[in-house]
Amino acid sequence: MKLVGFKTQGKTKTGFIENQKITEINSSMIEAINTLNVDELELLNSYQLQEVEIIAPIAPSKIVCIGLNYMDHANELDMDLPEEPIIFIKPSTAVIGHLNAIIYPRSSTQVDHEAELGIVISKETHNVKSEYAPEYIGGYTVVNDVTARDKQRKDIQWTRAKSFDTFAPLGPWIETEMDPMNQKISLRLNKELKQNSNTKNMIFDVYELIEFISNIMTLKPGDIISTGTPPGVGPMNVGDIVETEVEDVGILKNFLKLQTKKY
Repeated sequence: MKLVGFKTQGKTKTGFIENQKITEINSSMIEAINTLNVDELELLNSYQLQEVEIIAPIAPSKIVCIGLNYMDHANELDMDLPEEPIIFIKPSTAVIGHLNAIIYPRSSTQVDHEAELGIVISKETHNVKSEYAPEYIGGYTVVNDVTARDKQRKDIQWTRAKSFDTFAPLGPWIETEMDPMNQKISLRLNKELKQNSNTKNMIFDVYELIEFISNIMTLKPGDIISTGTPPGVGPMNVGDIVETEVEDVGILKNFLKLQTKKY
């Protein structure tokens, strides 16, 4: 089931998509994720996909991201495989949705794309073993871990480079039923394929990541774990169109717009 956030007539709603039609559900997004059974939900109105504005499907309290988590990416960079996951956090204020603009900061000279699979947490998660991790996953989404690469190179830590407003596009929706261990993941920039791999190439799989992270911090319902990017990361420019895809989830499409200069 694909859960989606959308706006119609100025109101924010939740629904699920089937055959290009959105059926509204009388539930908050997190409740819908936890229920995962359309037959048990109170169904409301339905809309054609083109009639509504798709928004980010979730409002996470935090996005926990993983650095260097694909074997083929490590090979590309000629780097040793990490012994444990490298983590950092993007703020919730960086989140945008499908078809929204990524704002290119005037203070940056290089803004890069990073295609990633996002894990959506469905309930409070603390000290969870990997074998029980599926019980805490509400679904999966697509994330573009946008990065100001020049700032990342300059700074000791990555917070500034990863945290600009609009630097966490996610969506277009949440897929509740899929195998995260074998998903094609790709990114096209102006229709040109730039990243192309499979989640089976992850160094630490989604369940191992939940165990590792939940033993450091409590994950709240709606939080996102962005699981790292495959090889082929590179720069984007103002006016570019970027399409990030995970096979069984869908295509997250965004475009780049220059930051409006403020005086």
